[in-house]
Amino acid sequence: MSTRIAFLKGHGTENDFVIIPDPDNAVELSPAAVAALCDRRAGIGADGVLHVVRSAAHPEARHLADRAEWFMDYRNGDGSIAEMCGNGVRVFARYLQHAGHVGEGDLTVATRGGVKSVHIAKAESGGEITVGMGKALLPGGDVTVSVSEHQWPALNVNMGNPHAVAFVDDLSEAGTLYEAPLFSPASAYPDGVNVEFVVDRGPRHVAMRVHERGAGETRSCGTGTCAVAVAAARRDALDPAVTGAPVTYTVEVLGGRLVITEHPDGEIEMTGPAVIVAEGEFASEWLETAIA
Repeated sequence: MSTRIAFLKGHGTENDFVIIPDPDNAVELSPAAVAALCDRRAGIGADGVLHVVRSAAHPEARHLADRAEWFMDYRNGDGSIAEMCGNGVRVFARYLQHAGHVGEGDLTVATRGGVKSVHIAKAESGGEITVGMGKALLPGGDVTVSVSEHQWPALNVNMGNPHAVAFVDDLSEAGTLYEAPLFSPASAYPDGVNVEFVVDRGPRHVAMRVHERGAGETRSCGTGTCAVAVAAARRDALDPAVTGAPVTYTVEVLGGRLVITEHPDGEIEMTGPAVIVAEGEFASEWLETAIA
């Protein structure tokens, strides 16, 4: 018997997601099911899936239930599990607001990358969402990334998920990004890596393209913009831990702009839009057929 499953579609700077509201963790989302939902020709189409579950109902988040009511069970477009997604957290929060679970102001969201603090601004001030992204880790060691005949040194930045940030002369040098850029040494990223290519646009203003592991090139990557801002600050000798002053970068992505601030204690905040664009239902039998 066919069951109707509710979904919504949303995006943050055009990094788009299928949202599956499932407070009691009753919907089984296999990797194949996620890939089918994200298929842009035969499915709904998205860069990933935001599975909305109460923390107390999910085995990976029960220990966080006293700190965050809701758990963002995030999946990449190929069905693989990811630790965090910065744009996803903003869209997740917007869904919670849209559904009446939260209002404007502060809330917390549990993720595999830890509990994230979120602030939803008032509509009259733009309604943008700010996410406390935690601190960047800089594992160190020489890393290089390459596309075709081009090769660049990259900074290894971990934002709860791994990034390699390379500054380039022109974003076109990254090629089509249909395939994942090569990196070395392999030991730097045993589980794969998100690769950002960055150019300068002005003082504390950069632009980037990104290949996200498990998704390909995306219109935006929230954790990637944070990694890029950190890399730019280190390159520009503006490390807040050294200067004692916060530093803010505007980061252009293909889908818009995000504003990233790193504070002297290392905490990073990301501010940007999040939009719910549609909602509906799909039949469980369609999904079963799609993954058969």
